[in-house]
Amino acid sequence: MFFFILQFITGMVLSMYYIPHLEHAHKSIIEIVTKLNMGWFFRSVHHWGAQLAIIFVFIHVFSTLLLKAYRKPRELTWVTGFMLLTISILFGLSGYLLLWDERAFAAVRVATGGAGNLPLVGGFIKAFLRGGIDVTGETLTRFYAFHVAILPIITILLTVIHLMLVQMQGMSIPVSIEKKQHKTMLFFPNMFYKDLIIWLIMLGIMVSLAVFFPPEIGKKADALAPPPENIKPEWYFLFLFQTLKLFPGEILGLNGETVAIIIISLGILFFFLIPFFDKKSSRGEPSPLFTWIGIIYTLYFVVMTLIGFVT
Repeated sequence: MFFFILQFITGMVLSMYYIPHLEHAHKSIIEIVTKLNMGWFFRSVHHWGAQLAIIFVFIHVFSTLLLKAYRKPRELTWVTGFMLLTISILFGLSGYLLLWDERAFAAVRVATGGAGNLPLVGGFIKAFLRGGIDVTGETLTRFYAFHVAILPIITILLTVIHLMLVQMQGMSIPVSIEKKQHKTMLFFPNMFYKDLIIWLIMLGIMVSLAVFFPPEIGKKADALAPPPENIKPEWYFLFLFQTLKLFPGEILGLNGETVAIIIISLGILFFFLIPFFDKKSSRGEPSPLFTWIGIIYTLYFVVMTLIGFVT
């Protein structure tokens, strides 16, 4: 939530100078960084804030999975949290294209093309995201609308619902100590002050990254130019990118990428529905099967992401 707040603030500042147009988007980013007073800093903070926000959402989701904090009556809390994870990734994807450089252009073309391989609804999703047949200026305008208007509104609503559910149901206690006596803590001032300490530490880390490792700006996108060599998506898509590499071009006469997309979609759907399948944990009983399922999901994401970085 802290990083989302910072993203809203820095995003509003950047939106005052960014021009969401095919001919001016890339130039406006360069002018923000080179001509605007402290523009490079706000742009860098916005970049690293996005990275850290997504990292912590992933950590939160996987810790919730491993600690089985999704169990009854917190299924809806898990659902809203999973939706916030999805929204965070969509924020990253839509914001990535706004650079309108060659790497962002190629990555979004691949990502939206992959979504188009879904049976039945793939064509609609692809056309809806791109605003046409290919990634064009219409796609840029559409992604800008998603990034600064539609996704923020959805994020605010989901965050309010998520926090309300946490307040009404209380914090989840691990199964191993749920029936034992344990200390409780008031949210204010005790928990709030502890959170504030973490916020200040994270602010220091984010500002340090922004100052010492400002993000690069690539060459302006050209739809007619070949994609850059060794093109890779952002880190939160690397596990999907590496998974697609495991499948051959054709499987039993079917398109290999389509088969891969279907399997990945089913895996994500099962991940989403885990609270409704894990009945034992909801009854307070040991559930070793779902413990291993959580470990496998976590290890798979981490390992495939690391492989994507080094290959």
